[in-house]
Amino acid sequence: MLPLKGKIAVVAGATRGAGRGIAASLGEAGATVYCTGRSVRGQASDLNRAETIEETAELVDSLGGRGIAVRADHTSEADVKALFERIKEEQNGRLDILVNNIWGGEKLTEWDKPFWEHSLSKGLLMQERAVKAHLITSHYGAPLMVERGSGLIIEVTDGIDYRYRGSLFYSLAKISPIHLAAAMSADLKPFGVSAVAVTPGFLRSEEMLEYYGVSEANWRDAVNGGRPHAEHFGESETPFFVGRGIAALAASPDLMDRSGLVFSSWQLSDEFGFADVDGNRPHWGKYAKQHGFL
Repeated sequence: MLPLKGKIAVVAGATRGAGRGIAASLGEAGATVYCTGRSVRGQASDLNRAETIEETAELVDSLGGRGIAVRADHTSEADVKALFERIKEEQNGRLDILVNNIWGGEKLTEWDKPFWEHSLSKGLLMQERAVKAHLITSHYGAPLMVERGSGLIIEVTDGIDYRYRGSLFYSLAKISPIHLAAAMSADLKPFGVSAVAVTPGFLRSEEMLEYYGVSEANWRDAVNGGRPHAEHFGESETPFFVGRGIAALAASPDLMDRSGLVFSSWQLSDEFGFADVDGNRPHWGKYAKQHGFL
């Protein structure tokens, strides 16, 4: 079954990590996915990583959807406006799913520092990418949904609540999308459009695999590798786990009842019964409670 066949989606920040997993999972469910980001073949972003949006689009194709790579800097109003003008023209004004997954803060967070000692420039750049970019993207994407009277906006974040996350700038960047979903929901509900926030658990992204010195094939070797928090890596999940959760959520018939809420990958797995691509069903919520994180 392809529950999202015929649906048009945008994954903003689809180059790697959760964004790639979400785009791929939407494709797996049959959607046409515009995969956007700054890293294209022959031109990496300032993060200087090898992954590209073209690779993500090809993965979407291979899984049964249609992937369309579009280079866009989501902190640039002109880029974002052009993206949605293109979608409006190519898809006859249709946009069903918008996933705000812009992040790019991996190298900007300075852990174990009070906010007044944290680099201000890095902290503010984090907000520009994780908050301002989301606002710009929704500002130009929402009207396509409002005009049709349906659609879903998803804010990807880290965590399910408002508690402090160990760094003021990181906390602000990750709590803001939760409130963005709630606030957008209030504005969008009269027009039949919903907005939610979704979080993965301990994400086994490309960067985390590199950090622990393993690959997806031998990732469990990292658990006893001695690096910080390695003991918890056994409960990690691939980017496809939250992706499959978002695909299941997007196909559910009660989106308006869910609007304004925040969901976790493990909660969605419990509800919809899907597993990760390796067959596991990691449950960071239970694990975190057992270890005093939640």
